[in-house]
Amino acid sequence: MYEDKTLVCKDCNEDFVFTAGEQEFYSSRGFQNEPQRCKKCRDQRKGSNRTSREMFVTTCSQCGKEAKIPFQPTNDRPVYCSECFAAMKQ
Repeated sequence: MYEDKTLVCKDCNEDFVFTAGEQEFYSSRGFQNEPQRCKKCRDQRKGSNRTSREMFVTTCSQCGKEAKIPFQPTNDRPVYCSECFAAMKQ
């Protein structure tokens, strides 16, 4: 039903293959347009939209090790390092 197609990336002008499997996936999701960028350019474009998060350094309330967290800690709630937090979730 679907056959591989060779398309040209609109960013780098390189040829890339729009595989039959990808076409079937696009169709199952209701996408009507073919991709305009190759995987490398799509990934690069996705990554450029991400802003780096400010990380805050604090002390883990359980083990006392240094913990880096993506929010400003307050004194009203305990803060855990990633290992202690993962252990608590289990």
